Amino acid sequence: MTTLSLTLPDQLVSRLEKASRARRKTKASLVRECLEKQLPGNGTPTKLSKLARGESFYDRALPILKKTWAKRGRGLRDLATNPKQMKDFGK
Repeated sequence: MTTLSLTLPDQLVSRLEKASRARRKTKASLVRECLEKQLPGNGTPTKLSKLARGESFYDRALPILKKTWAKRGRGLRDLATNPKQMKDFGK
C-alpha cells in the first residue's frame, strides 16, 4: 500500500472525524471507501445506455443542462429568436 498525503479544509476534516467516529472506522479506511465509490474501477469506462431511435445526445443532456443553467444563470436565451434583440439587425 502507498501512503498519500493531502491537505483538507478544517470543515471537511471535522466532517471526516465525525463520520469515522459514527461508523467506528479509521479516517483512512473511510477515505479509501469514499474513493472506491467515486472512482471507476479497473480503468474501464462507465457503460452508457443506448439512445432511443430519433433521440439525440442533446435531448438526453437537456434536463441536466437546465439544472446547471438554473443554478448559475444562463443569461440571454436565444438572440436569434428574440424580436427585441433582432430589432436593428441588418440595418
